[in-house]
Amino acid sequence: MKVIFLQDVKGKGKKGEVKDVPNGYAQNYLFKNNLAKEANQENVAAMRGKEQAQEKEEAENLKEAQELKDTLEDEKTVVEITAKVGEDGRLFGSVPSKQIAQALNKQYQIKVDKRKIELKDPIRSIGFTDVPVKLHPEVTASIKVHVVEE
Repeated sequence: MKVIFLQDVKGKGKKGEVKDVPNGYAQNYLFKNNLAKEANQENVAAMRGKEQAQEKEEAENLKEAQELKDTLEDEKTVVEITAKVGEDGRLFGSVPSKQIAQALNKQYQIKVDKRKIELKDPIRSIGFTDVPVKLHPEVTASIKVHVVEE
């Protein structure tokens, strides 16, 4: 019997796959536990429609990420953060990704999740720093952060 897997089943198939399995296994285990459904024309067509809608949505997300990258990498987009500075230009404390995300939202009304800002170590000195931001699995932007003395 041909079935469409609704979830990953270890050793049998992954979500969205169409495979041939024994009738008893399909009826007694897969269908009862909502792990699969029968692969008739109607169900296969519905699955293809969902896949096409998902591909379209992913393409739109990629386009939005590209547009946001262009905005963030513009020469005029410089995030300014003020901090207390001690001697020799070192900060009291540091500037974490959360503070960068808040400043970006406050200054340019661009909301970026702090977890997408890939700052290896918090910024500990004044001046300009390029900070990578992962907007999409295929799109990484770089924003300029200018830390100034308070």
